[in-house]
Amino acid sequence: LAPSRGWVFHGLDQRLAAAPALVSAALPARFYAAAAKPSKEGSQRTKKEETKKKPVTRRRPLMSKPVDDVYLTWLYKRPSYDLEEAVGMLKKFQELDFTNPKQYVYINVFLDMALKKKKVEPFSSTVLLPHRFTDEINKVLVFTENEQEAEIAREHGAAVVGGVELIKWILEGEIQVDSYVAVPEIMPKLIPLRGKLKRKYPNTRKNSLGHDIPQMLKLYREGLQYSVQDEDVIKTRIARLHMPAEQIIANLKTVINDICTFKPS
Repeated sequence: LAPSRGWVFHGLDQRLAAAPALVSAALPARFYAAAAKPSKEGSQRTKKEETKKKPVTRRRPLMSKPVDDVYLTWLYKRPSYDLEEAVGMLKKFQELDFTNPKQYVYINVFLDMALKKKKVEPFSSTVLLPHRFTDEINKVLVFTENEQEAEIAREHGAAVVGGVELIKWILEGEIQVDSYVAVPEIMPKLIPLRGKLKRKYPNTRKNSLGHDIPQMLKLYREGLQYSVQDEDVIKTRIARLHMPAEQIIANLKTVINDICTFKPS
């Protein structure tokens, strides 16, 4: 570099000579191509094709009535019978099987416990059947502090009669009975027993709280007790097989009517 007007810059030649040369490095060539993304339409088509290829298992429609004595039960609809016919079949089966004619007759009642927002709480009840089928007598305790009421309770078969002095023995497990009934006046003093007795705690809906002590004792000494099991089924006995069909059906209807009283409004 030479200045146009003869100017001299000392050391300029040396600095220019010492300056490094600028080298432009070329990028290496790429010998491969990026994998193309599969299109959404193609993936949807493959999924549809796979679903089409899968065999659809369709269950054979159930037939109404078998034409032979031996058949596959799962191919036919479960038969239903009228009460009179069903009881007659039970009696006939007993004769064919040579079983005890005085065996108990049981029922399984399946309930729909679901509501729109919540479920119906499992319940228990005691019902007095029109035709008794057992000689068993339940033990009933009567809570009262009135001496006249206590005497009436003893005359009508109460197993235990007393007032607040019984609370300690019940909590400690010294007194165990099948049912508890009470008069309204003593209820404020029985609050400590609510957690212990639970469903057996006296209340008006179960007819275990009131002034009619003879009627309450008759119900809970001779009545049939049942409760909801496994959240939605009631399993209980209602009669003996040797009883007339009319009595068995009457007991069954009484239990069903009592269950319907717990249906929410």
